[in-house]
Amino acid sequence: MIDSHSHIYCDAFDEDRDAVVARARDAGVRHIILPNENLESVPRLAALHGQYPDYISMTLGLHPEDVHDDYLDVLDKMRPMLDQYPLVAIGEIGIDLYWDKTWREQQHHALDIQLHWCHDRDLPFIIHCRDGLDDILDVIDNLDCPVPQGVFHSFTGTPYDVERIRQRGDFYFGVNGIVTFKKSTVAQMLPVIGLDRLLLETDSPYLAPVPNRGKRNESANIPHINAFVANALGVTPEQVSDTTDRNVNTLFNIQ
Repeated sequence: MIDSHSHIYCDAFDEDRDAVVARARDAGVRHIILPNENLESVPRLAALHGQYPDYISMTLGLHPEDVHDDYLDVLDKMRPMLDQYPLVAIGEIGIDLYWDKTWREQQHHALDIQLHWCHDRDLPFIIHCRDGLDDILDVIDNLDCPVPQGVFHSFTGTPYDVERIRQRGDFYFGVNGIVTFKKSTVAQMLPVIGLDRLLLETDSPYLAPVPNRGKRNESANIPHINAFVANALGVTPEQVSDTTDRNVNTLFNIQ
């Protein structure tokens, strides 16, 4: 199993990060992808990748919640890092209008710039979308370059959302602990998406799956998500882990 989206470099893990990695290995997680958030998170992420270079992969991007009036300066500082680090994706990037719409236009422009990074570097994207799908699709529709490949992480949309996304490209969809929540409708979306376009993720330290809901999440919880998805789709856990691992390998070129 691969955790395709985890933030175990953040300060929530400062006291036991090595133990978190060890527990992930013991749980059968064979690789972890760390999506970046902002300039400040890059050194922490890079240090963890340097400590576990064969086990952890890193990405680079400006999270939409970190897009403010200095976003162009931040992106200018990030751009040289595209050559500095061994990246597997640009992310996490996207649109988040849940709490604040103040920086909507800046988020649009930041997403456009970073999607061009994907095209220029032949890297996939990791999209963060919260109350922003219409805006993301608008940015994609107005790209002046071919649309890159990528994943819509922590997907909680509707069948119509899947249809609209697929009109723009053959993208992947990340599923995390939300799928195990009692009132979640994500499980109903799994057949619509199809196992061949699913990625498993934790989004640690957030969104711990049942039976650990409410606790700090970590990559060792991937087996709970894997088992739930298997049961929901009527297949074996091995089929889910094999297929989602292959999907990660294909999207991020991780072997």
